[in-house]
Amino acid sequence: MLYPISFIAALSLLILWFSYKNKESNARLFSKLFFLSLGVYGVNLFLQDATFGYKLMALSRDLMIMGGAAFFASILLKKKQFLVVFLAIIGVLIGKFYFATMINTFPEQLKTSSSNKPDIIQEDPSTKETNEPIVFDDSWELLVDLKEGSKISDLEAILKKYDLTDFELAFTMEDKAVTDLADYYVINIPDNHSQDFQKILIDLDKSENVDYVEGNEVINIAPMRPEPLPKINRKFGINDPALTHLWGFETMEVDKLYNYVNTNNITPNKKAKIAILDTGIDGKHEDLKDRFFSTKPEYDMDVVGHGTHCAGIASAVTNNAIGVASFAPNNRFVEVTSIKVLNDFGGGTQRTVINGILEAADLEVDVISMSLGGRSNSCRLKAYKDAIKYANKKGAIVIVAAGNSNTNAKQYSPANTPGVITVSAIDTILNRASFSNYIQDIEMGIAAPGVKIYSTTPTNSRTGKYAAFNGTSMATPYVAGLVGLMRSLNPKLDTKEVYSILKQTGKSTKDTKKTGKLIYPVEAIRKVVE
Repeated sequence: MLYPISFIAALSLLILWFSYKNKESNARLFSKLFFLSLGVYGVNLFLQDATFGYKLMALSRDLMIMGGAAFFASILLKKKQFLVVFLAIIGVLIGKFYFATMINTFPEQLKTSSSNKPDIIQEDPSTKETNEPIVFDDSWELLVDLKEGSKISDLEAILKKYDLTDFELAFTMEDKAVTDLADYYVINIPDNHSQDFQKILIDLDKSENVDYVEGNEVINIAPMRPEPLPKINRKFGINDPALTHLWGFETMEVDKLYNYVNTNNITPNKKAKIAILDTGIDGKHEDLKDRFFSTKPEYDMDVVGHGTHCAGIASAVTNNAIGVASFAPNNRFVEVTSIKVLNDFGGGTQRTVINGILEAADLEVDVISMSLGGRSNSCRLKAYKDAIKYANKKGAIVIVAAGNSNTNAKQYSPANTPGVITVSAIDTILNRASFSNYIQDIEMGIAAPGVKIYSTTPTNSRTGKYAAFNGTSMATPYVAGLVGLMRSLNPKLDTKEVYSILKQTGKSTKDTKKTGKLIYPVEAIRKVVE
């Protein structure tokens, strides 16, 4: 609590300092108190249990708010009668909107920040080697699947016992009749029963009205650290100037793909839709806008940059003399859209991701690309399973990142969910990337380049319009882009058929058992066409 309180104190004192700048004694007092509060704020910010990059994002956001308030104060507070009104307006805005945002700023930390609730960690022996706790959302801790025909009121005895008055339907979808997800509720555990988490789980699990209960796990993307740019000399027959940085194109021999499509005059049977479930996409980016279609305006911006980077890998406009390129040789084959399931700090929950899957499926997209996930185990997969089944029934093929913890992907969700194609990352010499989870125990695992991957970033980001990053997050949209191209040529392909083609036509890596085959676009497309 000291973090948001110290920020509000610093902001208030800054405004007072501006208001009394003509009275030297008052101005001196408020300036000293301001710097003291600012120091307390800074210490609390950087003591939070989060990565340095994440803290910098929080700092940038807070200073932007503080600077904006100071600017308006300098303009509006020339007359003292406006002081109380202005402070009241600032107080209402902070109290109603920004205070809650600050309280929940740090999804990376192990302890929740909005209450005195302890870490809610569910241990599983099969995941001990990762040494990562499973943390549940502190607003909606539980996902409860009611049995068919049961109502939430049938749980009245348990709800009263633990004061569980805060609950709502968990998921939204068009075709409720074809999925059990329509029977899920999310339940918030109040502070006075935070120690009863396991008891509540047990009581709900024993109820004759409950089919299944699990925690609503927190999901975070890995911090994005720019990497040095690689350099290649291969020619691809297209005019995008940043091709010299796409070592993955050289390794996958993408020039052969373009040559095959052009020589054989291959045309699509439809324009395949690829949905990037992530932090949003900068839909106005110079190298994306001609292939981007919007579903909601709030999805068409990306503060973090993660979603935009993934979108460029999957579907950057090819041969437009700008930036990078993707597998689709022209704009007739694929288009891309954004479903924002992670917030502006790269955090989300199992619920937000599943709702994103359902939303994308209801849009009848061809490919769902998810460069996200968190530690889990095969015992807690029912909600993800139901969501993937729903997406598959709607015709979507789901591509998921294996994870970046150098361990078994079977311990990560949704990477371990049946029905998805899970993607590991390789480096420039075809080794499994040092961070990449391995996929030998995954039903459908495949590999793609995931080190020093140069792609699009939001136009106004600190890295400029393009940057190189590492991660299975970067490998995943390579596969999504290729699958989109495949679906544009044969819209009837299902997940298993697509995976079979990718595996049959893929190239071996230096550790194929752990990475799966490396996608080889020209042969995959040849297999689809022929």
